[in-house]
Amino acid sequence: MNRTVLVTGASRGIGYETARVFLEAGDRVVLNYLHTPGPCSALGAEFPGRALPVRADVSRREAVRQMLWKARERFGPLDILINNAGIAQQKQFQDITDDDWNQMLGVDLTGVFLCCQEALPDFLAEKSGVILNISSIWGLCGASCEVHYSAAKAAVIGLTKALAKELGPSGIRVNCIAPGAVDTGMNAPLGADTLDAVREETPLGRLGTPREIAETALFLASDSAAFLTGQVISPNGGLVI
Repeated sequence: MNRTVLVTGASRGIGYETARVFLEAGDRVVLNYLHTPGPCSALGAEFPGRALPVRADVSRREAVRQMLWKARERFGPLDILINNAGIAQQKQFQDITDDDWNQMLGVDLTGVFLCCQEALPDFLAEKSGVILNISSIWGLCGASCEVHYSAAKAAVIGLTKALAKELGPSGIRVNCIAPGAVDTGMNAPLGADTLDAVREETPLGRLGTPREIAETALFLASDSAAFLTGQVISPNGGLVI
């Protein structure tokens, strides 16, 4: 393929594997990161000329604007936006501080809003484009001790559905992936006992892999999914049906 793709939060987990999958498919990929440049730089060396690491805080409009400027300068207009950047935190509701709340929504929700809005001129000009927002199974059904995370991810689902209706007449598709428990560094703090319990509750008896989520994104961005928009696809092993 020969598309220009932006993946936010591409330095680890689902974002890293998503970036790799699209690079392996022949696309040009802008690799957004904030704190960990190493994995993105390694992909840049592995796929020279087609991988562009860019540091940006997606919760800040000017940083997002500069990231899009660098992407267009190197690769031209964007074809696909994958909003994956996110943070998580386990905390009892009464202990969530204002800063916890604002940071969670700033990255997990405002970041999606800003990236969509700043990328939109490219899609409108071409009357085509794909936006994929990464939510979570907890955005569908909520998680104890993760109220702020669940709220942000539920809002991403609402944003996806509304934006799909608004942008559909312009030929732009907007879909959402809501993964279940995936074997990533973000879930590692849950501890072995909790993850084992999740495996036991999951009908398929295991955690998902970042690669499986990345392959879902590749499909949703393809022509095979040309009649899919406003949908929430949840690869979760049957944990929520």
